[in-house]
Amino acid sequence: MATVEKLSRVELIARFRDLVSQWKAARGHSSSINSWTKLPAYRAIVDLGPVVIPLLLRELEKEPDHWFWALKELTGENPVTPEARGNVVEMTKCWIEWGKAKGYRW
Repeated sequence: MATVEKLSRVELIARFRDLVSQWKAARGHSSSINSWTKLPAYRAIVDLGPVVIPLLLRELEKEPDHWFWALKELTGENPVTPEARGNVVEMTKCWIEWGKAKGYRW
């Protein structure tokens, strides 16, 4: 497989979508967020590096899910307010606002 630097935008998006599908299938009915973030597909998304930040933000906007840990790991930031913690919809809003404030486009 080509390194992320050698992937075209189309190939990167296809790889990301494939990994998202793999991650959602692999987590099954488990409710352990901690175990979800250790699944190979989730780790592979993070390993793609900061180039996937806009893709993660788009994914969050489209369908709120537990991408917060990947975003935190990739950005070194955590814009989630104390009031929003534990509420996926509110956590998503915090990250979307953060992304827009940082100039990300998706």
